[in-house]
Amino acid sequence: MKKILALLLVLTMVLSFAACAKTQGPTEAPATAATEAPATEPATEAPTETEPVAPAVMSHEEYAAAAVNDPVTVETYVQGHQSWWDNKVTVYCQSPDGAYFLYELSCSEEDAAKLVPGTKIRVTGFKGEWAGEVEIVDGTFEFLEDDTYVAAPLDVTALLGTDEMLDHQNETVSFKGMTVEAISYKNDEPGDDIYVTLSKDGASYNFCVEMYLTGPESDVYTTVGALNVGDTVDVEAFLYWYEGMNPHITAISAATPDMTHADYVAAEMDAQVSLVTYVQGHQSWWDNKVTVYCQSPEGACFLYELQCSQADAEKLVPGTKIRVNGFKGEWAGEVEIMDGTFEFVAGDSFVAEALDVTALLGTDEMAAHQNEFVAFKGMTVEAVSYKNDEPGDDIYVTLSKDGASYSFCVEVYLTGPDTDVYTTVGALNVGDTVDVEGFLYWYEGMNPHITAITPAA
Repeated sequence: MKKILALLLVLTMVLSFAACAKTQGPTEAPATAATEAPATEPATEAPTETEPVAPAVMSHEEYAAAAVNDPVTVETYVQGHQSWWDNKVTVYCQSPDGAYFLYELSCSEEDAAKLVPGTKIRVTGFKGEWAGEVEIVDGTFEFLEDDTYVAAPLDVTALLGTDEMLDHQNETVSFKGMTVEAISYKNDEPGDDIYVTLSKDGASYNFCVEMYLTGPESDVYTTVGALNVGDTVDVEAFLYWYEGMNPHITAISAATPDMTHADYVAAEMDAQVSLVTYVQGHQSWWDNKVTVYCQSPEGACFLYELQCSQADAEKLVPGTKIRVNGFKGEWAGEVEIMDGTFEFVAGDSFVAEALDVTALLGTDEMAAHQNEFVAFKGMTVEAVSYKNDEPGDDIYVTLSKDGASYSFCVEVYLTGPDTDVYTTVGALNVGDTVDVEGFLYWYEGMNPHITAITPAA
């Protein structure tokens, strides 16, 4: 009997609670609808508060400092890419301050066709790392149209076996005078990647012909496949990393030794020339060209309208080591390298000290120092005039020594109206005695381009 009463009591309580629950729904609903409506506004904003915010555009230094898996956004320039597939493409990129590897970037086939070298893009993704290769993964991108940039290769031969090589990961690089040790195909299947072992100074290094970058139909693939052990080659590549450096080869050719300055001097006009030298100064960049004054400890050369991006022109500071390839030419007595291309060379630097050639004035020996950085002491001003009688253009200066007169020039594209040199020369008076430094340019005889001028000591 007690059990029956207890059961009835429980049933009564359950029914009472159920009744309460039912009555609360209808009675509270209108109140909620009326009084709580404004509170639903923040609820619609809640998802946006938790969405990740794309980071600001990073410099390469900031990107390098970011942790793996961090979101990253960079602006950079396409240098090459692998084959498009399934709305993805893997891209090699570089900016003037460093390089990036974009792994399987989301991309339509139509847009992949637009990713030609030099194209500027903004990339958003996550920093990743695989077997030592730092990359951007899960990336998206947009085209930017304000400028273009194709990087000049950096010769990193001198960095082989050093920790400094890693600082140039993914950059466009070159290696000179490498010896072939072994060639093999991935899975022993011609048509797949080619693994190449090259050596330098007794140490061996792994390179790769990535079939999705330079496939069987490319000259690179064919040339590498035909190499023999013992061949000596020059290589260009993207400095990819896989358990150490594993460059993806983009160009390969029989090794060409650099000329000495004596070889260059002896070369015939119009001959193809290649030499390593050091920047001493340059004229204004224009239309992807720049004219450069160079000198090594052996001698000097004048690079007329060298092919060069604006960003790379800014890197051509005095002392910078470069390798130039072009053709030897001559104009009005000035021997120069024309139709030239160049690459940066890692290693040492050199800035020439001015050679006092005052004692050589009027002698044939002066021509042996053409284009060198030189000095003249105790010269007397005979005349100063502007090209086309237009201040702001070149300044023609006639200076004399021991009764003989010589023509000098303030080249406006080297030392323009905003420089102290231009102002100082413009204010000279006939009879002033001056000391001069400049590059020993030639135009129907010596015609130095003045870089500094002061009252004679």
